[in-house]
Amino acid sequence: MKHQTVPQAFAAAVAAHGDRAALIHEHDRSVLTYAQVDALRRQAAAALLASGIQPGDRVAIWAQNCVEWALIGLAIHSVGAALVPINTRMKGNEAGYALEKSGARLLFCAGDFLGEHYPSLLGDHRPAGVDEIIVLRDARDGDTDWQQFLQRGDNAEPGAVDRASDAVRADTAMDIMFTSGTTGAPKGVVTTHDQNLKVIAEWFDRMAITEHDRYLVANPFFHAFGYKVGWLGGLLHGCAIAPHAVFDANAVMARIAEDRISVLPGPPTLFISLLNLPADQQYDLSSLRATITGAAAVAPSLIERIRNELGFDIVLTGYGLTETCGIVALCHPDDAAETIVNTCGQPIPEVEVRIVDTENRALAAGETGEIVVRGYNVMTGYLDDPDETAKAIDADGWLHTGDLGFLDDRGYLKITDRLKDMYITGGFNCYPAEIESMMSAHPAIAQVAVIGVADPRMGEVGKAFIVPRHGETPTADDVIAWCRDNMANYKVPRYVETLDALPTNPSGKVMKFKLA
Repeated sequence: MKHQTVPQAFAAAVAAHGDRAALIHEHDRSVLTYAQVDALRRQAAAALLASGIQPGDRVAIWAQNCVEWALIGLAIHSVGAALVPINTRMKGNEAGYALEKSGARLLFCAGDFLGEHYPSLLGDHRPAGVDEIIVLRDARDGDTDWQQFLQRGDNAEPGAVDRASDAVRADTAMDIMFTSGTTGAPKGVVTTHDQNLKVIAEWFDRMAITEHDRYLVANPFFHAFGYKVGWLGGLLHGCAIAPHAVFDANAVMARIAEDRISVLPGPPTLFISLLNLPADQQYDLSSLRATITGAAAVAPSLIERIRNELGFDIVLTGYGLTETCGIVALCHPDDAAETIVNTCGQPIPEVEVRIVDTENRALAAGETGEIVVRGYNVMTGYLDDPDETAKAIDADGWLHTGDLGFLDDRGYLKITDRLKDMYITGGFNCYPAEIESMMSAHPAIAQVAVIGVADPRMGEVGKAFIVPRHGETPTADDVIAWCRDNMANYKVPRYVETLDALPTNPSGKVMKFKLA
């Protein structure tokens, strides 16, 4: 591999594409070239050093997709710190947990966004270890804003950024991304520079993306899809990246036409929304060329519509986890439509996939069992959690995904179900144990069980079955409203049903198959 760290790889991109468009602002469509992005990256990296950030420190970003997100992300990588992306739909208590668990020293966040002021939303949940909050955009009076932060770079020691970048190594932690577990406690997934760069290179090669592409990134930057194979990978491959903060079908269609977008990946819900626009709302989509979807079951009819109605030449599917730098398997551009529709592709090179039974014995082609993965893409572990790491990665190095599937005779992977109760809402993993733990704090709920149910647009949504506390009569609307105030919106159950008792087996375990 040619480059083993982000600063090395980005320096090569700047050298090759200095005058080309790198980042396109969403609202005024102004453009930053690669040379301009590099100058701002260096200024932001110098400001980080002037703020006391050292190699190995953790720096968090809790903000919408925007040019500044990418700039500070590159700067964090450049000084050898670990980037901690935080979901913008999280409430203050959830963000506070991720900040404290990661040990983040600085937080870069949104100002006024989605009807909230993010520093105020964090409020009393801010851990003592967070030295400072910098607002990337839409700051209020009293906030430290992006320009004020950048000015600190003027005080950095000459040559400090280059020395810091040169000190970054292949095995330096690149990021800590939080993923919920079946126990309900989010865990920080630690991955390194070199393993991420290899995964990114494979994804971009498979998608046949070049410096001539213009890539609209509507997938959230806090997710591997929008971050690693989104803005970061695009900038390392010479693309023009167009960050898009809030998905709106009309706005995305207009941007495709105006900015001549050629690459637009996303979960199935994104394409369903685009395809469901009224027929009289016509846009020029002739620039679209390549996409990849996944994160949920993909209907064959949807793939055909993406090709025929949206005009994509390359439509792929794939499979991955946060614990695998986002990618395990990918289809090939020349795969038959049937293969793309019915499988997630083959494991990427140097990555093994095996199907095992409950005794961890390998199964033959066509037999369904748990999907386990081994290779360079597997995380170094869960942050400060050797017990959970040992549960996830066995003694032979196999990551146990908790997903059920099988490999066909050609080695193509098919996902059939999940070992656990996780369901996927619009591309976001939802873990019932975590949601149940949060809902149990509701003053009127004695017991709760959450399952995923089918939804034509979101793929799956949550349904909560509650047993009220004695004397309490909470309505479904009351419970849903409470959930919206206390958890990220994608975790909020769409439906709530009241029962006298939850179905349990003789040992007292809730039998969710009866609820389903």
